[in-house]
Amino acid sequence: MSKVAVVYWSGTGNTEAMANAVADGAKGAGADVTVLTPDGFNEGMVNDFDAIAFGCPAMGSEVLEESEFDPMFSQVESALSGKKVALFGSYGWGDCTWMHDWEDRVKAAGANLVADGLTVNEAPDDSALDQCKELGASIA
Repeated sequence: MSKVAVVYWSGTGNTEAMANAVADGAKGAGADVTVLTPDGFNEGMVNDFDAIAFGCPAMGSEVLEESEFDPMFSQVESALSGKKVALFGSYGWGDCTWMHDWEDRVKAAGANLVADGLTVNEAPDDSALDQCKELGASIA
């Protein structure tokens, strides 16, 4: 059984709903899943998991959330080499630049990005939640 961490930050609940669906998809595929927020995850925990799904919405000028999520991600980034990683998040404007930049960071860290980053405009509908479950299953 693979061990999967779903680590997310959510300001409005949209990315939290996505995180829960990703976790459900991974559980449905047989993984042992732990759901965490940035304050509960650190570099020392990366090797405790076979795969990690990170979720963060676009903030400001299409960047990761800057007070909690990005500091945590910057800390763990160097430990992601060879790790299976998935990315997801919601946005309300822009062209998903934050996700493309984030994908580039993950690839530069040497992680195995299992799929293109999953983005959802505003609140996830049933179709988007199904995509989140599929992403969870793919990382499991």
